[in-house]
Amino acid sequence: MRLVIIDTGCANLASVRYAVERLGYPVVVSKDHAVISAADKLLLPGVGTATEAMGNLEQRDLTTLVRELQQPVLGICLGMQILTQHSEEGDVAGVGVIETNCLALTAHDGIRVPHMGWNQISPLPDHPLFKDIPEGSYFYFGHSYAVPMGEYTLATTQHGESFSAAIGQANFFGVQFHPERSGAAGAQLLKNFLEL
Repeated sequence: MRLVIIDTGCANLASVRYAVERLGYPVVVSKDHAVISAADKLLLPGVGTATEAMGNLEQRDLTTLVRELQQPVLGICLGMQILTQHSEEGDVAGVGVIETNCLALTAHDGIRVPHMGWNQISPLPDHPLFKDIPEGSYFYFGHSYAVPMGEYTLATTQHGESFSAAIGQANFFGVQFHPERSGAAGAQLLKNFLEL
């Protein structure tokens, strides 16, 4: 299998790469169009701001390429957020492959933003991305923006309000948490994606 981590220039590439390699899968990090197009599966990690991530995709002429991919793609954290149509963070258009928007989390009643640390998720029953991951498993989060629950929600979590912990549409999937930092449950999720 040809597995590629898309190099957005603002991502936690090393930790994602290491997590995938620990599962026994060879992986390359690339911004090269031919390498990305030839991949069987792709990971789109991201750390930073939506404005920076989309700017880097545009600068590398990757936005249209990502939008037109037919292979399975997994966006991680900011990588998930930029798969949406729009982010309130910087009022920036996303890649637009998942028909929803990314909104700011609200701090209230002792709930702090950013949402940092371990939290439980509730996945849809029988979705292959969550195979062998028990209901209520904990994953590691670190974010200030989130995708509201809607028709593309695959899992939810709560931090003052409920929001999407995972989303999906067609061949595009996204997780708001960091599977590469989420122990056995995160490793299982990555394995599930790689075996789709």
